[in-house]
Amino acid sequence: MAHADILARLIALRDEIRRHDYLYYVKDRPEISDSQYDRFFRELVELEQAHPELVTPDSPSQRVGAPPLKTLVKVPHEQPMLSLDSIVDQSEVQAFDQRMKRELETPSVEYSAEPKFDGLSVELMYDHGIFTRGATRGDGTTGEDVTVNLRTIRSLPLQLHAQSGLPDHLVVRGEVYMRLDDFQALNRRMTERGDDAFSNPRNAASGSLRQLDSTITATRPLVVTCYEIMAASMPVPPSHWDELEQLAQWGLPVPTLRRLCASINDVMATHHETESMRDQLPYEIDGVVVKVNRRDWQDRLGMKSRSPRWAIAYKFTPRKEITIVQDIVVSVGRTGTLTPVALLKPVEVGGVTISRATLHNADEVARKDIRIGDTVKVERAGDVIPAIAERVAIPGEQRGTPFRMPDHCPVCGSKVGREGAYFYCTGQLVCGAQLKGAIEYFASKHALNIEGLGKKTVAQLVDQGLLRSLADLYRLTKDDLVKLDGFADRSATLLLESIAGSKTVSLDRFLMGLGIRQVGQHIAKVLAREFGSLEEIMSANRERFQQIREIGPEISEGLVVYWSEPRNREVIAQLQEFGVQIAPGMATGDRRESPLAGKTFVFTGGLDHFTRDGAQQAVEVAGARVSSSVSKKTSYLVVGRDPGSKLDQARTLGVTILTEQEFAALIGKDEKRLS
Repeated sequence: MAHADILARLIALRDEIRRHDYLYYVKDRPEISDSQYDRFFRELVELEQAHPELVTPDSPSQRVGAPPLKTLVKVPHEQPMLSLDSIVDQSEVQAFDQRMKRELETPSVEYSAEPKFDGLSVELMYDHGIFTRGATRGDGTTGEDVTVNLRTIRSLPLQLHAQSGLPDHLVVRGEVYMRLDDFQALNRRMTERGDDAFSNPRNAASGSLRQLDSTITATRPLVVTCYEIMAASMPVPPSHWDELEQLAQWGLPVPTLRRLCASINDVMATHHETESMRDQLPYEIDGVVVKVNRRDWQDRLGMKSRSPRWAIAYKFTPRKEITIVQDIVVSVGRTGTLTPVALLKPVEVGGVTISRATLHNADEVARKDIRIGDTVKVERAGDVIPAIAERVAIPGEQRGTPFRMPDHCPVCGSKVGREGAYFYCTGQLVCGAQLKGAIEYFASKHALNIEGLGKKTVAQLVDQGLLRSLADLYRLTKDDLVKLDGFADRSATLLLESIAGSKTVSLDRFLMGLGIRQVGQHIAKVLAREFGSLEEIMSANRERFQQIREIGPEISEGLVVYWSEPRNREVIAQLQEFGVQIAPGMATGDRRESPLAGKTFVFTGGLDHFTRDGAQQAVEVAGARVSSSVSKKTSYLVVGRDPGSKLDQARTLGVTILTEQEFAALIGKDEKRLS
């Protein structure tokens, strides 16, 4: 294809995709199927990849996000972005109207009324019809540059329509927000994987738009509505109503519920009508913005220090305590516990907007008989955690089906187990919701004891996609680590050395690190002692586990369920492929034959070649035990640097005293291996 033909095809594709974006995201009137749109988009991307010199900033392909920023840059606004005075009472609205008439010296004032979107105010700049910069409101005079994030919003045109003539320079004010169904879908995904969900759509929009990584913003369902020309290089329309019409002709999304009101009585009627349909709207609004329509009158009235004199926010009465359950989802916690959570139509409780509430467990849901679509009363338990107090019966209502806990984890698809009133995900080593907690536990002091792998580091490694399973720990490189906050060459080297040192681990510590439910230090030691190898434990059945005195039905059930999940076994196999060697424990029969079986060791002073945990582990592997105090039953006292009073006690009682080297020889570790 000739260069001119390629350019012509690119221009045609961009125009066609822009038109369909406008029809879909702004007019809500799609003309083609999603698959046809995807074909256009794929063709555009492929052509641009083959000819990168022809890529333009306003191309629809540039909405996918850019490399992460280190910080959001402060930028001054071309014109101040003022806030609005808020009123609630009808008498205050009438007083506002009287003030307008008095200051304008006119018997009547025409107003424009439009929804007050509950989102984030932004400044949008266009040069020669191309979107060039966008910023948050900030303090009204200076905001944060969020251009790359705004580019990802499909309803925001990157190039304006030119049918009616475009100014060379245009600055528009708009509101970025999230539709309620998209907000609930986002919260559902976050809640299921155990992340903190957003409290309301406004927080969701604000948090999404101010991301340093615009590829994250691109996944968030943001929309924008424009409502003011802040500056232009050509004369602006004479009224606010005409101003909105002009913005719409340029292809910018504007409020669809706007109303031109001949009097303040029309304004109050519009407010009442809008409030009555508030719960049916697809987005969150908290009032009606009322503006003097004529721009010349706006100029005469002027501004106060932080707000215009010619506009008010006529707020709705806040919702209180009673709301609707829009969905019931299951959140997977860091330990795998499944908790049902109600996603609510946002409601104000005690001055805080609530959009979700815990349902605690399946038994609690059944007891209160909470279903999707129910009207409920919400309270803040202990004035902190939102909870559903009770269902509010509505005469003649058609209720949804009773809630049931899922059979498979909503995050990873593993089977769901049950323990009393609680359900849990059995895929503990593969579940994304449990991954951070699983890695922290695996690396903890009483498990594989990986120094330097704390909560903050684990969070960074998981969030950046460097750890997707326990086995990924052994793939980490220095280049991976030095990119993290708080890491330099030395700290990265130390962590890698600690990870490498964890490749040889005792059976009980490895079992601890797996985080199997109810398998703590003691039970891990019991299992290592009774079975001697991981393979024996993995192949044991419920009856075999219950033959062990310390293991009851719940622990045996948890072990069987854990090993029945194939992906848990796959992760263990991966760990072994990466060189993790699990030292066999000493099974009961072998322990009886060990020369140290039944012996008791006590340690005093500092050791040069063992940590205290390492020394204890070596003793237990040899079939003996460790005590903290010297007595007649003590078999050996191991003496290190600067021994304490235990040495005198041992001499008095005739206890055998060992140096560290003698201890090492006794348990089968010679000096060459220690040095």
